[in-house]
Amino acid sequence: MIPQRYAGYVFAFIMSGVMSLFISLINIGAVDGIVGIWLRAWALAFTVAFPTVTAVSPLVRRLVVICVEAPKSEANPGGVPGSN
Repeated sequence: MIPQRYAGYVFAFIMSGVMSLFISLINIGAVDGIVGIWLRAWALAFTVAFPTVTAVSPLVRRLVVICVEAPKSEANPGGVPGSN
């Protein structure tokens, strides 16, 4: 079993594979050579997904904070990050 600390890498690997297969099948269908086409698409998708887990992760986290509403709590009644 893979240790928990590598969960982000495993997620990027699996998600890039699933998404590239799904999009390849939607765009061109189950044609001859689909496995090779999909593997090339997966390689490209993984090169985009992997840095998201590593170097770009702080940028992605900031973008998520901008896009997602913070939960409201007693300590933060307005639900705005940093407005305690």
